[in-house]
Amino acid sequence: MAFLEDHLIVCAGCAGIASPFACQECGSEEHPYGRHRCARCFLRERLGALLTDPATDQVHRRLQPVFTMMVDSERPQTTIWWLRKKPGIGAALLGQMARGEVAISHDTFRTLPQDRAHGYLRNLLATTGVLEPYDSHIERIGPWLEEFLATVPEHHRDLLRRYGRWHVLRDMRTAAAEGRLSSAVANAARRRIRVAGQLLDFFDGHGVDAASATQVMLEEYIAQPGRVLTGEYGFVAWLRKSRVNTTIRIPTLAPRPEPEVKVAEDHRWEIVERLLHDASIQYYTRIGGLFMLLFAQPLSRVVAMRASQVSHIDDTLHVTFRSIAIPMPAPLDTLIAEQLVRRGISLHGSRGTGWLFPGGNPGRHLATENIRRQLVAIGMKPNEGRKAAMFQLAADVPAPVLGELIGISDNNAAQWARLASRDWRGYIASRT
Repeated sequence: MAFLEDHLIVCAGCAGIASPFACQECGSEEHPYGRHRCARCFLRERLGALLTDPATDQVHRRLQPVFTMMVDSERPQTTIWWLRKKPGIGAALLGQMARGEVAISHDTFRTLPQDRAHGYLRNLLATTGVLEPYDSHIERIGPWLEEFLATVPEHHRDLLRRYGRWHVLRDMRTAAAEGRLSSAVANAARRRIRVAGQLLDFFDGHGVDAASATQVMLEEYIAQPGRVLTGEYGFVAWLRKSRVNTTIRIPTLAPRPEPEVKVAEDHRWEIVERLLHDASIQYYTRIGGLFMLLFAQPLSRVVAMRASQVSHIDDTLHVTFRSIAIPMPAPLDTLIAEQLVRRGISLHGSRGTGWLFPGGNPGRHLATENIRRQLVAIGMKPNEGRKAAMFQLAADVPAPVLGELIGISDNNAAQWARLASRDWRGYIASRT
């Protein structure tokens, strides 16, 4: 309940008046839930009963971080809803772990369905430190590989298993270590393995295996009508490197064509204006789309941004995309500040994950698809919009500076400068 005191709106406690809505247990006026009780106290009771270890009659020692994180959550009502949700997979499994009926380990989840409900709980346990950190994309590729191998001829399985586990999975681990592993990267990994199987099937049709295939056969495969090469390059290179077959090689591709800008400047700025002012669009889509259309940031990098990349310098909000803090123009600076407040994030870090755009799963950032889908709905394909932004930036900013500002390689920046018909070679001399 709000009261006026010296023309300011204050809570009953600050006004020195007993509130009829205050929780009878903790006295808080926040999160009212039921009669004379707040949601946080109700959650503490429900969660305490669920996570009690019968051996000690206390919250299970290993699950104490989960109890603390849930009780202290920003919206305890959401956690109460999660506990009650049907069929209650996550809550039921947590109770079984507390009672010692199932082990608190990654091995437990490996025996369970790889669905969203179990994935959410596993992420929660990993985020709170109950389980070791893991990457769900890497965890899922192993079971998927075995399912796929069951569908291919038996004499292909050993080679494809080696390729998948020794090469493709290793590339995924490298991407994870560099912060690049996403659903798109994981899907591309699966496609590489499927394509390898298709190539082996083609060799079968010619009565040979991967070790005895010839360059003529490989080029016949490439020349098939409608054939678009995707994962074949990596598989053939791996066959050579692993010395399965050192005689075949996919011919070097012709140089990639210059990127083509298909979005008119007027349309790009029309979308920018809408993202700046249309309150019906999600905050994360507005900010992410503006980072893409103004600073040429790929959405995969935007969703993985940390709150620490936002700072105040001389009373101006700055964002660091690579190594240089860039002042944000109005009203984009206001949108970013509001996003920080809405997610309970301070400029010194985040309550919880540290992501600028936290996702629905504990410890995970927002999925790229969440922003991409909404941008397409308002008439902007992200890849095309980013190219249009890159074209303008390359025309206005020297290539060496552009790479530092937005986080692209010097060669990439120089390529865009050429496309924009600007020669910045004199910039280095004048700067010196």
